[in-house]
Amino acid sequence: MYSRARRIAIPLAGLVAIGLATGMISVVTASATTLPSDVISKNSGTPAEQAIQFWTPDRIKAATDYDDGVDLSSKGVKGSNDTPDGPAGSVPPIGAEKTKSKKSKHVNLPNTVGRVFFTLPRADWRDPENWRYCSASSVQSKYRNLVATSAHCVYDTKKNTFYDNWIFIPSYWDGDKVWNGKAPYGIYAAKTFNAHDDFVVKEDYDFDYAFVNVFNGIKVDWAKQDRRWKWTVKNVGRLGDNVGGQGFTWNQKTKLNVFSFGYPAGDHPDGDTPYTGRTMKFCYGKTKPMPEARKYNLQEHIGFKCSFTDGASGGPFLHNYKSSSRTGYLVGVNSVAWDTDGNDRYDHISSPYFNTDTYKVYKAAANRWTGNMR
Repeated sequence: MYSRARRIAIPLAGLVAIGLATGMISVVTASATTLPSDVISKNSGTPAEQAIQFWTPDRIKAATDYDDGVDLSSKGVKGSNDTPDGPAGSVPPIGAEKTKSKKSKHVNLPNTVGRVFFTLPRADWRDPENWRYCSASSVQSKYRNLVATSAHCVYDTKKNTFYDNWIFIPSYWDGDKVWNGKAPYGIYAAKTFNAHDDFVVKEDYDFDYAFVNVFNGIKVDWAKQDRRWKWTVKNVGRLGDNVGGQGFTWNQKTKLNVFSFGYPAGDHPDGDTPYTGRTMKFCYGKTKPMPEARKYNLQEHIGFKCSFTDGASGGPFLHNYKSSSRTGYLVGVNSVAWDTDGNDRYDHISSPYFNTDTYKVYKAAANRWTGNMR
């Protein structure tokens, strides 16, 4: 038995422990319309142009870090069971094909990582309480149009539906009052959400990952006239062409060194707020299997020491990350924050273990075409 309670709060950050396979395999070429029975793919219910136009600079500024309310304590929990369920595999990052590495707007930080914004479903969009954000990253795909994040950052398990007005802003930076400085590579609206049936139907956090196909990006210039925002836009092309994309790997070992990136902003259980969410942060450490949390069917998570709070949810866990290219291999996504010693401070983050089930969802998403939104 543990002498102190273990607390878990779920929209924070996460990691997945998986090692990098030595052999590379190409992104799948099977038709994306032929889906495994346990993969759910659904088009966004919000028109892309409407979603982008919704997120005026004022609303972007007012959006709050997302917390889906998961909070638990459990004593004497046993360790999780994270083992490969098939052969290991990996897909290389965009840029690993002997192309020139892109420079980063952040020192040692990846352009691929950014913030996703969305509104809660079946809610009053005019109410700022329903304006939320998570973290996410561009990932390799056939059409360079794929974003990886946590499933709880795309799907509301309370209302059993996907979020509205979902957009991704890579390399988001709020250090400049100029709007264009906050979205240097454009804004990308969701077309198709791809998640595992066990999260959508069973609310199983061992499957708290999602892959979102986005339309080609839009660069927006906002101007306020008569107290109303007016916009002009131009197409800027595919996400992966503009910021690159992380590699993807699955069925790896549970102990390896990783970086986690995200935009934390929430409080610790004791009320302390060390982050603002305005700029990207990172943690570095070695992963290990985390304890079981039966209340949320959590039995296969990998985590490491990190004090990320809400807002970092959905950010990537990257193995073999190289500052020169700003790329590595996605082995997990920020899913759960843990207070392992019961002192009301988050000290670990965890991710579902990426196995063959994860690859199925990725495979379904990696071959979907999107194109321009207008």
